[in-house]
This record gives sequence, structure tokens and C-alpha cells, in this order.
Amino acid sequence: MSAPRLKSIDIFRALTMLLMIFVNDLWTLTGVPEWLEHKSAHEDGMGLADVVFPAFLFIVGLSIPHAIRARLNRGDSSWQVFRHIAERTLALLIMGVFMVNLENIDGGRLLFNEYVWQILMALGFFLIWNHYTGPVFGRISPWFPRGLGWMILVFLAATYKAAGDGDYSWMRFHWWGILGLIGWGYLMGALVCLWLGNRPGWIAALCVLTYLCNINEFVTPFPFTVRIIVSASNYASVMTGVLVTVVMINLREKERMNLLIPLLAGISAFLFLFGFLTRPAWGISKILATPSWTAICAAISILAYSVLHWVADRLNRTRWADLFGPAGSSTLTCYLVPYFVYALAAIASVHLPEGWRNGAAGIIKSGIFSVLIIQLTGLLGRFGIRLRI
Repeated sequence: MSAPRLKSIDIFRALTMLLMIFVNDLWTLTGVPEWLEHKSAHEDGMGLADVVFPAFLFIVGLSIPHAIRARLNRGDSSWQVFRHIAERTLALLIMGVFMVNLENIDGGRLLFNEYVWQILMALGFFLIWNHYTGPVFGRISPWFPRGLGWMILVFLAATYKAAGDGDYSWMRFHWWGILGLIGWGYLMGALVCLWLGNRPGWIAALCVLTYLCNINEFVTPFPFTVRIIVSASNYASVMTGVLVTVVMINLREKERMNLLIPLLAGISAFLFLFGFLTRPAWGISKILATPSWTAICAAISILAYSVLHWVADRLNRTRWADLFGPAGSSTLTCYLVPYFVYALAAIASVHLPEGWRNGAAGIIKSGIFSVLIIQLTGLLGRFGIRLRI
């Protein structure tokens, strides 16, 4: 029998997406306090923006065991689950690569400016990966908009021009982008869960191994560095979330949920201790993905989730999070909506007064913007526009 859906995971995901939209909007502001922004690569420290992405990776891990268990309980075979994992990973990688190349685009050499390219890119994603519950407009097969979406992406890729690379430079793998990094982390976490199931001992061992691989990237006692496509920090954040959920499932089955919060507090304390004790060796750096940064962010995520679990699942206090609800259930949609908003504002030359783009007023503006994006996501969902991979 499937365990009841945990409200705390959706709320944690929604709050993290709220913060992600907020920190991603800070580029529109001036006079932003340093503690809100990203730190530079070789600066020892982190701001709020440096914590958001690993928290999202942690949530990806939290969700994986529940999702795989639900599919198996519905009667899906292991092969069907594996195919779903592969399709979902590929979707995230494709979107990630397009978004990374958007950062390096030369709008002056395109058939149209970069803002139109951005809108078409996001539109292609929506057409391909929207959750169609039946024929579009009651008569059009979902295969038609999906095919149109692929045609748009192929066209954008074929006509792409990169900045500063001679007469022609096609799309390339600069890095995997936010969605691509999520895709690689999801792939490892999902395959581990599919292979091992809910075995906390084995999951814990593999989780520790990912942290050791992250350390290996900075301290190499061997003549090689273990690196599986992206930094092991990425996998460590996801596997920490997987471990928390697997522990929770096992404690629930043994009717010992009273041990969950103390156990999570202990894991968090250990990660905090490790992070700060090793800080002199590697520093805290998101850009470099140092083990200290990985551990401290994981510790923060565990503590934050513990509080939300107590409030939402134990005390059943969830109404306060209704305002952010769409970001927890339509997360990918919410992440992509700003791509339309920013591009349309640029095309229409819409600019807020300088006073609303500076200091405290600007921060308030970004907060309001984040909430409005989430509400727009909820509105789109009512019209059947919701990405699902």
C-alpha cells in the first residue's frame, strides 16, 4: 500500500522554487545586499542564492523513493520505471543544454533577436512536455503539438549562432545548466532507488560514497579523480534527500516515527560539523562545489525539511502555504514561466522606475514578482497548461 503523500515535500519544493525565482530576479536590481547574492568562485562564503540550488537537489532526492514506489505499486514493471527515468533525464538534459546556449547566444547574428529565440525555446518545451489529458481543443491529438514543439527546437538549434566564435558556432555543451544538473542527479538517485529499493544501510553507504567522491575532487590520494560527468557534489545533494526519505519510510513501517526528528537533527549536526571543520582546507564555494559547501547546504536542507515535516505532516498546519502551492505541484512550469515574462518585457521595452529596482524597494519588487509568477503558474494549470516529465 502506498504511503500518504507528504505535504511537507510539496511545501518545501514550493518554498524553494519561490526563493529560486526570487534570487534569479536579483539581476534586475542594484544595491542588493551581499548576503542575498552568489559569492564569487574563490570567495570563502555563501549567500542565500548559493543555498537554493542544492536545496532543490535535496528535494529531488526526497521525492524519488516515493515516486518509484508509487509506480511499482501501480503495477509498472522495473523496465517501465527505468524507461520513465531515462525519458525524464533526457528531457531535463535537452532543456538544460538549450538554456545554457541561450546564455551564449549572439542575437545580432540570428534570424530574429535573442528574446524571440528565448520565447520560442520555452514554447517548444511547453508544447513537447505539457501534460495532455486528452485531445487539444477536443479534436487535436497531443502528438501534433508535441511534433510542432520538436520542430521548433530543431529549427532553433539549426539557426543558432554563438557569440565570439567566428563566422559560425553551433550549440555546444558549455555546462549542463540548472535543469541538466538536476537531470544527472535525478538519474543517479532514481537508478539507485530502483536497484536497491528502501534499504537504508545501502543507501547510506552510497550517500557517503558521493561525499567521498566530492572530497576526491579536491584531495587526490590516488593518481586519478573520480568524476561522473558532473561534480559529485550534485549527486551528494540528491542522495542526501534520498537517504532522508528512505529512513522515513523505514521508521514509518516500524512505527518508530518518533525517532525521525532526532535522527535528522543528528545527521544535520554531523554535516554542519564536517563542513565547518573542513572549511579551512577547501573554503565554502558554490561555483567550485567544495565539500564544505555541499555538506553545509545539505545540513541546512535537512533542518529546514525537519521543521516543515513537523509543521505540515505532524501538526497538519498547511494553509499558510496555499499561496505558494502551484510552485510545489507545477514546479517545472513555474521555473519556465519567467523565460516568457523577461523576454516579452524586453521586446515591449517595459521597465520599472529606477526606484523600484534599487535596494529595499527592489527586493520587495522581486518578492512580489516571485509570488505573481507562482500565481500565474496556478492560473495556467487551470487551463490545462502544466509541464510534466
